[in-house]
Amino acid sequence: MGSPGQTTTQNNGQYLGVTEPISLGGPSEFDHIKTAELEKFLVSAGLYESQEEAVRREEVLGRLDQIVKVWVRKISRSKGFSEQVVQEANAKIFTFGSYRLGVHGPGADIDTLCVGPRHATREEDFFIELYEMLAEMAEVTELHPIPDAHVPVMKFKFNGISIDLLYAKLSLWVIPEDLDISQDSILRNADEQTVRSLNGCRVTDQILRLVPNIQNFRTTLRCMKFWANRRGVYSNVAGFLGGVNWALLVARICQLYPNALPSMLVCRFFRVYTQWRWPNPVMLCAIEEGPLGLPVWDPRKNPRDRLHQMPIITPAYPCMNSSYNVSSSTLRVMTEEFQRSNQICEELELNKVGWNILFEPYPFFEAYKNYLEIDISAEGADDLRKWKGWIESRLRLLTLKIERQTFGMLQCHPHPDDFSDPQRPHHCCFFMGLQRKQGMPIQEGEQFDIRVTVDDFRHSVKMYTLWKPGMDINVSHIKRRNIPSFVFPGGVRPPRTTKMSGTAGRPNAVPSTGVSVSSHVAKSDTGLPDDELDGVSEVTSMGKRKRDKANEELVASKRASMLPLANGILTSNSEIVIAPAEPVEIQTSQTAEEVAITKITSGQGDGFGSPVEELDELDEYTTFVPMKTISEEQQKSMVDSVKSCPRNGQAKAIAAHSGSPVDKCENGSVEELEPVEELPGSGIILSNSKAETQRKPLIRLNLASSRNKTTDA
Repeated sequence: MGSPGQTTTQNNGQYLGVTEPISLGGPSEFDHIKTAELEKFLVSAGLYESQEEAVRREEVLGRLDQIVKVWVRKISRSKGFSEQVVQEANAKIFTFGSYRLGVHGPGADIDTLCVGPRHATREEDFFIELYEMLAEMAEVTELHPIPDAHVPVMKFKFNGISIDLLYAKLSLWVIPEDLDISQDSILRNADEQTVRSLNGCRVTDQILRLVPNIQNFRTTLRCMKFWANRRGVYSNVAGFLGGVNWALLVARICQLYPNALPSMLVCRFFRVYTQWRWPNPVMLCAIEEGPLGLPVWDPRKNPRDRLHQMPIITPAYPCMNSSYNVSSSTLRVMTEEFQRSNQICEELELNKVGWNILFEPYPFFEAYKNYLEIDISAEGADDLRKWKGWIESRLRLLTLKIERQTFGMLQCHPHPDDFSDPQRPHHCCFFMGLQRKQGMPIQEGEQFDIRVTVDDFRHSVKMYTLWKPGMDINVSHIKRRNIPSFVFPGGVRPPRTTKMSGTAGRPNAVPSTGVSVSSHVAKSDTGLPDDELDGVSEVTSMGKRKRDKANEELVASKRASMLPLANGILTSNSEIVIAPAEPVEIQTSQTAEEVAITKITSGQGDGFGSPVEELDELDEYTTFVPMKTISEEQQKSMVDSVKSCPRNGQAKAIAAHSGSPVDKCENGSVEELEPVEELPGSGIILSNSKAETQRKPLIRLNLASSRNKTTDA
């Protein structure tokens, strides 16, 4: 395998990436116009910081660098080193993430890394000595250490600027000022936390080396981050994608279209990733085994890597999957958003809509009938900040538990943000949309009882090592009509409309589930069948839905015969559109582009093939089998086996099959696990019997036929 960052040579030219570019075509006059419109839109959206704030950030970073230098000399003296060694002792601050990439916005935090010598430890010197130094400074507020995180971090604000500070302990006695952390030798004898902490800086620098045009990359990435925020899919901790993930996806598109402008790159982004066949990996360069023997992502050797849903591989050694938090439910949400935006980009290329349509916010609280509300509280503001950060880092495990213990039949859509009721101090809550898996047959009276799953989650998060009295969490199932008003802008619930905008919700090409997801106490207040409301972003009458479906099929058939051109104009067999080049040449060029996209999105040329082909080998490694690999007979058998258990013995029966619900560290905290490491917990109950009346949290969802059930909006 080639080394990360290597430029591969083909024939007489050179290109970046693991495959040849899809197109070397340059922009047209139309593309220049659309790019200017896009840049103007980004400025008007307030995505660029002022010069004053930029200067303040530089000052904060300079001050922080001075602080860590004083810190390392202080601990060197306390450890009994000679005065000469004390004076030579050094630590250095590096930046990474959006700030290093040049795509940060106003108020964004700065991801920083402190690199220290071998005698400056993480546990005592960084999280105790440096913490105490920072705590005594008036400029530092909201100081919050998280030593047990997968990547240990210290969060705080310095003169109002949010800082995330990591620590890397090198095997060097003295840290030189001109230290180059991009060299693989820097990882020699480093512990796992140091390797993970260094990875952020090394990956950021590699990304900038692997894109053909940094300015076009930055504009496109800034656009995509804004889009992801508006559509509710920007959050690594919630199981979506974070900053580095979006940067890697955009960088790959820049490699595939090296001469394209940002407006072209945005449209190609959705065109390519709408067709991407996950879990084929996205890679910017070949994966290097490396001389240090560190583990790298390789599904051919590592069974756990084969179960990653959406692999996006980092380009720096050791190459890792940066998106292991993605679950089947969050992948579904992102895939549907790619489809929606690809349709809008087709309209943009026809100059039928403006950029603002692409960035319409996703109406989360209109999209589902059923939600989980995770309500948390604490005694004071500082306790709430720590408690909320801990809960937020564990919410993805609740999603995974629900998915796995219902065999993928109940899908969760977590909202990436938290909400607070102004009337309740030291309180906030998170929400998850719930729906039955789309396209699955409905069994009369079928129910999901996930109360035991929720109880397991509540007990696991209360193992927080910094837990204090007053830190509480409650999880409850609520209907759409009962969503609290404080989640809406201005605290005012918007009026329900008969039909939501197709551009604001899910893409019209994505059908609704046609099933009911409701609690056993659901009552009708709309008179509409359940399949009109469940898990979709529009509410219409049955007749209207039939007409819409007919129209969609007509549009889809027409779109299938149309060929999107490099300059954004469409042609078809039944319609002639004037284009700046000969029609035959245009169609031939576009056909070649479509062939290239198909080849790349199917994994050809990356050396891995499709990991899906190897999933059958995983039975001995995991107790969870994806729903798509289970036959209908097996599904019925599993359901029947659960139904046959006595109610008092259900939890024990499932627990014996699935194993411990959570792994515990020696210090009593819950270990941060990748999705494949989190074993299913006990308590999944699929039952046709009626649920007993209990107090909340009551998370019993009844999936019944829409013909015999009424809906609760």
